[in-house]
This record gives sequence, structure tokens and C-alpha cells, in this order.
Amino acid sequence: MRNFKPIYLSAALALALASCGGAKAIVATPPVNIDALPLKVTPLAENDLKRWSHLDLVKDTVPGMSVDKAYAELLKGKKSVPVIVGIVDSGVDIRHEDLKSVIWVNPKEIANNGKDDDNNGYIDDVNGWNFLGDSNDEQLEMTRIVKNGPGTPDYDKAKAELDAEVETAKQRKQFYEGLLNGAKQLQDYLKKDDFTEADLKAMQTDNEALNNYKQFFLQRVFPSGGTVAEFTEQVKEGIDHFADQLNYNLNVDFDGRSVVGDDPNNINDTKYGNNNVIGPNPEDAKHGTHVAGIVAQVRGNNKGGDGVANNVKIMAVRAVPNGDEYDKDIALGIRYAVDNGAKVINGSFGKYFSPHKEWVQEALKYAASKDVLVIFAAGNDSKDLDVENKYPSDSYDGAPEISNNVLIIGALAPSYGSKMVASFSNYGTKNVDIFAPGVKIYATTPNQTYEYLQGTSMASPNVAGVAALIRSYYPKLSAAQVKQIIMDSGTPLKNDIAVGEDQHKANFSTISKTGKIVNAYNALIMAAQMSK
Repeated sequence: MRNFKPIYLSAALALALASCGGAKAIVATPPVNIDALPLKVTPLAENDLKRWSHLDLVKDTVPGMSVDKAYAELLKGKKSVPVIVGIVDSGVDIRHEDLKSVIWVNPKEIANNGKDDDNNGYIDDVNGWNFLGDSNDEQLEMTRIVKNGPGTPDYDKAKAELDAEVETAKQRKQFYEGLLNGAKQLQDYLKKDDFTEADLKAMQTDNEALNNYKQFFLQRVFPSGGTVAEFTEQVKEGIDHFADQLNYNLNVDFDGRSVVGDDPNNINDTKYGNNNVIGPNPEDAKHGTHVAGIVAQVRGNNKGGDGVANNVKIMAVRAVPNGDEYDKDIALGIRYAVDNGAKVINGSFGKYFSPHKEWVQEALKYAASKDVLVIFAAGNDSKDLDVENKYPSDSYDGAPEISNNVLIIGALAPSYGSKMVASFSNYGTKNVDIFAPGVKIYATTPNQTYEYLQGTSMASPNVAGVAALIRSYYPKLSAAQVKQIIMDSGTPLKNDIAVGEDQHKANFSTISKTGKIVNAYNALIMAAQMSK
């Protein structure tokens, strides 16, 4: 997994959105009116921020998915069926208080008897499967390509990018170490670990270095409301991040796969991994635990946040390390989820080199043949995916989509207007389908905790939750129909936003295939009509 870079409106306004399958029109807020009315400028209250992705653009003036509105107005008293959602990720803390009741249990497997009771090839896979075994740290795919040497496909491109990233990581690690040293010097000089803005303003010294650090804190740290403790903690995380990159992700001499015991270049070598879906260290399952919580953390229990879907079971498939995932693990992970009953699969990971992309594409086609919807994060590098391939996807180099069961999701921030698209989000008129909330998303993290995280990694499970909701209440609909409903029922917007590495101005309608944001309320109305 690449580091997926760490208005008040009247409800009477209405627009008939075109629906598919000859269904009746949906009533929703007209984008022309949304775009013309004043923006909300006051910050969200904490309780609203924790669930902003569930809020409604009309009522709450943030670009949420209208989930709360759907529950209040459309789902009361309706029957649903449980839906299994496969979370292909870094692992899931299945012991979490807000997840343990929604974790999938394999009905055909007897726990801990050392036997493959259901003859699916995986021993004691009670809650899913761990394709990484006891490994966690890994190289990036370009590092593996360079390690294989000249003559390897994409070697020259990978070598150039690797050299550049190694140099950048070294410089940034050194920069963060300098910041930490500066904070320490100020603490020593002031004899206070938690000095304040007033302390610095009163500080008088001829030491040029100290004065430079003083100005940095006065101009960059305190104006944003930060404290010395918060600043140093963030800087330490930055140092650890770049150290990890240099030691593992970008290190051609590192071999994280040796402890797994398989041949990652042989798709037929399937007897590897174990049934510990959390992984060897629960903290390393933070990403997957957060993703699972976005989909399914228990609604209305006054613990943490609320999941999008209320009748799902989470199947944990551990296949995403601290580094780039192996194509083999992803292909087998998707097939595992499909074969064991998942109807929706979320994949919040991605990379820009894929030596065995055909294995993953065959797995996506297999999922389509078994009526399974697969949802992928678009990626967090501010790239135009119509120009550069990001793996996995359902289309590369402008070719037709290989199947009709894949959605690619970009990320939104909780402020409607020009900054509505997350600055890190990838985009693409042809290769990103739709956008959903992905900034400041509050959900489960390991060891009974909750955190705000951000990324297209968070936007994707928000959509997976909506897909599971549709499949739960309208189980007759196919994966292809659910994909089309999510795309067709979204709220179309035409306001100008900032996007890309240079944050250039673009119209929201042009940065994805639909030009829309996901709307669960509209989607459920359309699902009801189509289901009839």
C-alpha cells in the first residue's frame, strides 16, 4: 500500500434526476441552485464532524452522502438481509468493541481444530485469511523491479523514480530531525517543555539559530492552534515515516517476503499465510480497522462513529503490507472473498507499477462472474489517472473497462466550495467514477480506540457502505446494477474546485466520469424503483 497521503438551502428545491431502467425520477437538490447559494463558513461542531460523511448537502451544508436522511426517511421498518463485505487491507482488529458483533464467521469452519473443514484451501479461516503471515514491512513495487536488475520490464522508469524518492526521503527525514532539534533547543533555552507563544515573544537572544526556530514557531505552529507537544509528536511521526521508507519501502536490500514462505511470482503457489486476520501487531492493522469501521461500526450505540451500513458482516482479508501489496496476494484475496460469500469488496490500496496486473484483472472478472461489486480508492498523489495508470483498476491506457463491477472513488473534504476536493485526491474524467467523503473521517482503530484519518482510502469504504446498504435492502439487484445506481444517483455539481499537484482550477463536473458526489438517499430511491 502506497502511503495514500498520510449554504443553507430550502428543502423545497427539487430537480428530476434522470434514472436508469425506466424508473421514475428522483427528487433531489438542483446543482444549479447549490452552486449559486452561499457557502457555510463556520466550522463544524465536533459531533457533526465525527459523522459529516453521513450528513446532507442541503440540510447540513457539507458534501456528505445523505446517509442519516436515508435512514430517517426511507429505511424505517424495512426488512434487510445481511451482506458480507470483504475488507482487503492491512488487517482488521476483530476484537474491537464497535466491530466484534459485525465480524463475519465462517459457518463451515470449526475454530482452531487445525483442519480445513470446508475444503476451501485455508485451515481455520474462521473470520477471513491473512495472506501476509507474520510479515508487515515491505518494499514498494518499483524497489522490487530495481532489485531484479536491468532487463526487468519498467526497470529504467522504476530506477529513476526510486533514486528520486530515496533522495527526497533522506532530505525530508533530515528536515524533520532539524525541526525536532530546534524544538529541543527552545525547550532547553526557556527551561520549559511546553513553552507558549507568549514565552517566545518575550524571549531575547542573539543566537541566530534560536531566533530562526522562534520565528518558525511564531509563524507556522502557534497560528494554527498547535502546541509544542502536538508539534513534536507530529515531527516524530514524520521522522519515523521517512525512516520506514528508507529502511524498508525504498531499500533494495530488504526482503520482507522471506518470512511468508511462498513464491510471490507463482500464482499457483497458494498454500501460505495464516488465519490471524489482525496480523502480528494490532497497531499495524490501523488502516484496515478504520476502513472496516467506516463500513460497519455499529450505528447508534454511542461508541465512536457510525457505520454506513446496518446489516453487514465484515470479512477480513489481510493482504496489504507497510509498502506495496503483491499482485498475487490481491488476486487471491479477491478470489477468497468472492468464494466465501462477499457481495461487496473494498480495496483501499494502490501503486503505480504492477508486474502481474493480469492476475488481478482476472480476479476482477471472476468477481463479476459471481455478482460481486469491487470498490477501489483512486489514490492520494494528486494525479490525473487519465494520464498515469494506478493499479489496480478496471481500465489501463485508455482501454475499455474489463468488467462492469468496479468503482474507483476520489475523496472529498468537509467544506463545500472550491476546496471541496481533497488536495491529495487523484482524479480523472475517464478513470475515476465518482467522489465521496475522505477527509477527517472518524472510525475504529486498534485496541478499542477511534481516530480521524483521511485519504481516498476512507472515501472508498464510504461508498462500499452505500453499496452494502443497497444490496442489503434490495438483494435482487446485481453488482452491475448497484454500480450504475451509485453513479447515476449521485449529486451532480458544476462548481470550480482546486485539483492536482499544482492545485489548478477545474470544474467539478470534469474530474470524474460522473461529475457527481455519492448520495445514499438518491441511490436507495433509485434502487427501490429498479428493484420493482
